[in-house]
Amino acid sequence: MCGTSWAHARPRFGFRHHHGQEGPGPWGWGGPGMGLGDEGFGGGPFGVRRPLRFLAHKLELDEHQVAELARILGELKTERAQSAVDDRRTIAEFADAISGESFDSAKAAAAGQRRIDSAGKLRDALVRSLGQLHALLKPEQRARLAYLIRAGVLGL
Repeated sequence: MCGTSWAHARPRFGFRHHHGQEGPGPWGWGGPGMGLGDEGFGGGPFGVRRPLRFLAHKLELDEHQVAELARILGELKTERAQSAVDDRRTIAEFADAISGESFDSAKAAAAGQRRIDSAGKLRDALVRSLGQLHALLKPEQRARLAYLIRAGVLGL
C-alpha cells in the first residue's frame, strides 16, 4: 500500500465522511458535482463495497434491495470509468491541438465535443440510476436517501 492507508486515498465517487472530507469508495455518484459515480463513493464514482454497506445500513435495505443496489452501482461505476477514459482522451487531444506549428482548431473542437458528449452520457446514466433507485426504495427509504444527498453525505 505504499506506506499509506487506503482509507486516506482520494475516492472516485461521492461518499464523504461526516467531517466533510471525501472518503474511500460515488457513492461518489458522478463527475464534478454529480456524486453518484463522480468522486467520493467507494471504489469508483459509486464504488461497491463500502457505499453498499453504508446505504444498506442507513436505508435499512432488505436482501433483494441490496442486490439491486449493487447492480445499479455497478452500472454507474462502469459509466464513470468510461467517462474517465474519455477525459484522458480529451486532454490528449487538447494537448495535440496546441503542440503543432499551428493551432489545430478542428482537433480542439472535436476534443471539446467529446467532453460534452461524455458529460451527457454520464448525466443520463445518473438520471437512469436515480430513477431505478426511486422505484426500488420505499417512501421512507427515499426520504432518508434524499436527506443523505442534501446533507452532503452522498455526492451527486
